Amino acid sequence: MKNLSFNNDPAPRLSRNDIARKAAQFLPNSSIVNLGIGIPSLCANYLPSNIEVLYHAETGLLGYKDLYEGEKGNPNIMDAGGNFPIEVPGMVFFDSIESFNMIRGGHINITVLGAFQVSGTGDLSNWMIPSRGIGSIGGAMDLAENTPTVIVAMEHTTSTNIPKIVEQCTYPLTSKNCVNLIVTDVAVIEVKYYEKQKSKLILKEKASGWNISEVQKITNVELFEE
Repeated sequence: MKNLSFNNDPAPRLSRNDIARKAAQFLPNSSIVNLGIGIPSLCANYLPSNIEVLYHAETGLLGYKDLYEGEKGNPNIMDAGGNFPIEVPGMVFFDSIESFNMIRGGHINITVLGAFQVSGTGDLSNWMIPSRGIGSIGGAMDLAENTPTVIVAMEHTTSTNIPKIVEQCTYPLTSKNCVNLIVTDVAVIEVKYYEKQKSKLILKEKASGWNISEVQKITNVELFEE
């Protein structure tokens, strides 16, 4: 898929791989991490060299690192997005029931998920676009509800430049007040909770050539800088 770009952009937006590389920088050492389908799954290839994590997949995998490129790999060993993890010593296999027990038991430290919409209060919509009439929650709802830290890695707008960070989600919700960090092709935004169901969006980083007013133009929630 080509990078999104629009005539009124002040500078290039990051590629999907660059979004994943940036999101991977926020994975702490010695954590158990679940990577969602799409951009999040690419984080496996961009973990900083000084960081060790155990990647988890709902299909029943724990402990993989990099992914094979293209269609290489063992067709019997896939993550939830259909990617082929490279086998490493200590990698563990189990059934999906046990995998979801790990998620629902709170044993996953961080999940990186994609999104169709994220609200100003950290609500997440990532399983259905109503106009298409189809969708699949998969493991996203379990992960968003039971994982202490949720990072969303996504493009900042749709392919027609409609903001995906909105005051309130208009798509069916996956989970409420769950998102902690949003990493996009133009910004890194912290969802800072300060009261029950109340939060601010803090602009932590901007892509090269972008300023806060330009990021704000494609964001439907007020952004703050600290």
